[in-house]
Amino acid sequence: SMVGFDNGEEASRRLDGATVETINSNLGGDADTTQATKLPENAGIAFMGTTKQGAFDVPEQQALAWLHAPNPHGLPNSNILCPWRNGRDVTARDRGMWIVDTDRFDLEQVALYEQPFAYIDEYVRVFRERSPREWYRKEWWQLYANRPVMRDAIAPLSRFAATPAVSKHRLFVWLDWPTTPDHALLVFAREDDYFFGVLHSRVHEVWALKLGTQLETRPRYTPTTCFETFPFPWPPGEEDQKNPLVKAIAAAAKELDELRNNWLNPPEWTKEEILEFPGSADGPWARYVQDPDKNGIGTVRYPRLVPKDEACAAKLKDRTLTNLYNERPAWLENAHQKLDEAVFAAYDWPPTLTHDQLLEHLLTLNLDRAKSEG
Repeated sequence: SMVGFDNGEEASRRLDGATVETINSNLGGDADTTQATKLPENAGIAFMGTTKQGAFDVPEQQALAWLHAPNPHGLPNSNILCPWRNGRDVTARDRGMWIVDTDRFDLEQVALYEQPFAYIDEYVRVFRERSPREWYRKEWWQLYANRPVMRDAIAPLSRFAATPAVSKHRLFVWLDWPTTPDHALLVFAREDDYFFGVLHSRVHEVWALKLGTQLETRPRYTPTTCFETFPFPWPPGEEDQKNPLVKAIAAAAKELDELRNNWLNPPEWTKEEILEFPGSADGPWARYVQDPDKNGIGTVRYPRLVPKDEACAAKLKDRTLTNLYNERPAWLENAHQKLDEAVFAAYDWPPTLTHDQLLEHLLTLNLDRAKSEG
């Protein structure tokens, strides 16, 4: 790349081979999005996932064995075991990894979960003690970045939206609680289809591509610049779910998600499996616990999709979101177009807006919102 400066006398300006009226400080010739400001209305919704710094993650088969193991205090290991997902699990196939997630427990409490504790004592403690960082040598049994604010925000939800921090395509998916998200995922404390639909629209994608950064050729999504500055059709929490415009976005988003899921896991190749293991009525698996006893311990019945057989498993390997968006078949394009039209209608903007025009509209709305909230 080449950037040229003069003393201000040059009247013509060219950017990326095209003549432009001005070149902004972010090397853009369109709306000067460097003026965009964070909107208080978007605070407390988007978060980075947890950071491990140690081998807390384990294959599913190991986790399943621990889930049925007894403990001296009579509490189930499911209190500190749950699925773990990172960016690769979203863009490719879900690898089925789990994590020893001790959340905010103290060392004495964690030690009572005998087998998971023995594992992290062997594989995490030594790693942390070798680190020069003082924090590593102290609460070594906890994830390095536990993200308590993020946990508190998503805990009441049955599902939450997530997107990879870095990916070729800007993809949003639903993750079910109590999944622990890795720091390679950005998560959103909302569970409604309307919110998901706006995030997955061209309106938000254009803004995120402009306000985000880039790793090599892959866009990077950052909550502070891509999300906290983004003006929704209505401030989050103020949208009327009975509004026909909101309902249209929700319906289009739900259809998009269902179509993609049917492509990723065709019913002809998959079946539902119910995992059963002991769980606490007041633990992370509470919504799946059935028939708790007088001590609050019942049976978790956790449904999930698995391949019907080995042949189906082999065919499913290529069914990834990245491959789907690389191909972008007509049905996927149509679903996104329907969603985009619904989102543009909510803004009362024509869907024919160009990339640059859309940025100008969004910047104007951002500055207006910031001014009214200020």
